[in-house]
Amino acid sequence: MSFQAYLDNIEDKTGLTPREFIVLAKERGFDEPSVKAGVIIDWLKQDYDLGRGHAMALVHVIKKGPKIDAKHVGGSGSHRDESDTLWLDGKNSRP
Repeated sequence: MSFQAYLDNIEDKTGLTPREFIVLAKERGFDEPSVKAGVIIDWLKQDYDLGRGHAMALVHVIKKGPKIDAKHVGGSGSHRDESDTLWLDGKNSRP
């Protein structure tokens, strides 16, 4: 599953876009550098019933933004993405 597909699946399950999760995380102070991934994962599991893989996709965008490493772009593997920039504003508004 691609990085973007993880985010799209999260939106399907929760009704929230990645951008909305970023706002919620900032309100809780989870975007601070000192906050560990485990804290965010626990929040996402408890409040949204997200598993570790899906939660880690959100941890990335909360802590690092929409850019992903070029090694995840193109190729033929199941985890490849089309772009090095993830779409955070909802799958139905993706250009």
